[in-house]
Amino acid sequence: MKKTYENIERILISKDELSQRVKELGAQITKDFEGEEVIVVGVLKGSVLFMTDLIREIDLPMDIDFMVVSSYEGSTVSSGNVKIIKDVNIDVAGKNVIIVEDIIDSGRTMHSLKELFEVRDCKVFKICTLLDKKERRKIEIDADYVGFDVPNEFVVGYGLDYDGKYRNLEDIGVLKPEIYTK
Repeated sequence: MKKTYENIERILISKDELSQRVKELGAQITKDFEGEEVIVVGVLKGSVLFMTDLIREIDLPMDIDFMVVSSYEGSTVSSGNVKIIKDVNIDVAGKNVIIVEDIIDSGRTMHSLKELFEVRDCKVFKICTLLDKKERRKIEIDADYVGFDVPNEFVVGYGLDYDGKYRNLEDIGVLKPEIYTK
């Protein structure tokens, strides 16, 4: 076992399962937007690995951009305050926008972003999330494309982190509770 896995309680989603599901999501997005151009917007930092793999599976003309949004403020639980640190640089009015997120938890961040992009008058706004943790919802929001539904456990890997660590794991694993409850 790699040293980076020593604090992982168990693997929840393997590298192979991730790869297969990303291919399926890319094929579905390609089908849904056939003949159209899309703007894919990644929410940094967590979505970067997922988005990189996903856009390679989408066979459409596209542009990409990124946002930095925070609601955790150094905690493992959302503060409830959504703050945009870096906004998109592309004018999205009249465009098909797919926002790519690593995980939807409380729903606050995606709800805020959906409202923001609706005001910006997108032609179509869709949410694509790698993980959906519905048990933790505080604000009801549904993603249009979901990689995996996950239980209410602290997950890391494939872009998801704890305190900036574990993003480089090729699988998604459940972090040992003693690591984040210190």
